Amino acid sequence: MTDVIEPLLRDLLASLGTDGRPYAEVMEAWRTSCPRLPVWEEANDRGLVARVRIADTSMVLMTERGQAFLARAPGSGRGQESGKERTRFPSHA
Repeated sequence: MTDVIEPLLRDLLASLGTDGRPYAEVMEAWRTSCPRLPVWEEANDRGLVARVRIADTSMVLMTERGQAFLARAPGSGRGQESGKERTRFPSHA
């Protein structure tokens, strides 16, 4: 399963960027009922993400461990915001 989950974890972390994302957006995009692809659960279990409250909004942020994981990705310059386009989340306006 590592071969499948590792790239998905990198995608999740990259989608958070340096500013994080509202929890509701992350859950809409990443929560799954499929027990074989528990990306959100795996990211939490490994300590790659943290859920915090900022200005009355529940946010998901990448932890230092998550930043290190992303920086170790093969061929990755993604450990930092390098001008790459971020994953687009659906708008709820």
